[in-house]
Amino acid sequence: MEKVSLKEQVKLLEQELIRVGYKKATLSYYRTHWQKIIKHFESEGEEFFSEAVAMEYVNRKCDFFAKEQSGLLTQSNIYLFRVVRMLGDFQQHGIVSRRYMRSLSRVNEQGHFDVLEAFRRYCKHCDYSATTQKSYRRLTENFLSFLEARKCSVKDVCPSDLTDYMKTLMGYSYKTVEFTQCGMRAFLRFLNIEKYLSEDLSENLPSIQSRRQTRIPSVWEHGDLIRLLDVIDRGNPSGKRDYAMILLVARLGLRCIDVKRLTLSNLKWEENRIELIQSKTNDLLILPLLKDVGWAIIDYLKNGRPASGSNVVFLRHLAPVEPFSDEDHLHQIILKYMRLAKLPISGKKKVGMHSLRHTLATALLEQHVPLQEIADIMGHQDTDTTPVYLKSSLKLLRECSLNPEAL
Repeated sequence: MEKVSLKEQVKLLEQELIRVGYKKATLSYYRTHWQKIIKHFESEGEEFFSEAVAMEYVNRKCDFFAKEQSGLLTQSNIYLFRVVRMLGDFQQHGIVSRRYMRSLSRVNEQGHFDVLEAFRRYCKHCDYSATTQKSYRRLTENFLSFLEARKCSVKDVCPSDLTDYMKTLMGYSYKTVEFTQCGMRAFLRFLNIEKYLSEDLSENLPSIQSRRQTRIPSVWEHGDLIRLLDVIDRGNPSGKRDYAMILLVARLGLRCIDVKRLTLSNLKWEENRIELIQSKTNDLLILPLLKDVGWAIIDYLKNGRPASGSNVVFLRHLAPVEPFSDEDHLHQIILKYMRLAKLPISGKKKVGMHSLRHTLATALLEQHVPLQEIADIMGHQDTDTTPVYLKSSLKLLRECSLNPEAL
């Protein structure tokens, strides 16, 4: 985006938010903060937007950095941060690359709606998993929204558009960027197959250097995990539910999405096992129904689960009483019990449900369980994925150490 003053940037941003359908009340909220940010910049003698100066304003308003470090940010603090991040995104790319309102459609042109529907059918025909189909649709909506902001249609897409779009992902995690690339390549191949584009531009998508398995997985100390489980109040319905869900991940390694989608029919009580089709891979997974996990689920079903016609095991306990959404990663549940257990919360280490899965895989490796068996338990399609957990175990790394003199 061409460099303009902060006041002019705010005007252009407001026009874009109106174009994509933001409500009057939401726009009023943004205008209030934009004016305060403009005054802050004027007091600092700054004419052009700078994220550093804007974050000074946010920090003065709510002590943002200290709260972020201690995990005490409120929703209003996060909303204020989003105001600044939106200004930064718009300054860099001239579009609103992140959408925070789920009710808003990312696509506004009928032609693009038709493309989306055709791509949905294509993904289904390719037998992608339901989760992948949903994720690819969301990624495609983001790209089409980017094109609409530039007044461009899919038939006019060129390599420079792809380069500019990938730049909007600056600051996202490597895994997010990698997955976006996969979805974009699938969409670009579809556009060529269906003759929207005369050539396959999937190879023109900017590549990123492969860093597979470079990140060390976050794992829990055994004592910390015990403390987390011990503080859960298993006398109330929510505690019974949370305890059973956490055990399913920590003891059986289920993915969070599969815990949320677990149904009563997946529980094979007579055979003492759990059978389900994994959301990520579409493969059948069969796991033993361990005694502690089984009793925790029984306790929840008999004494904690709200009355419901749903076949899904775990439900929200606040209205509306229904299964958790796919977008809810249950991170807030882990944070709640970490605070009760007085466990340190740091932005340097991920502490979501997935970290419990990492912990189980690492523990199995330390017990010298064969990689193929661990891959089967974790539901990995590729056994090359499993050795990454070696990095999180000092015990195993010591076993792998070499004697320089012997060499």
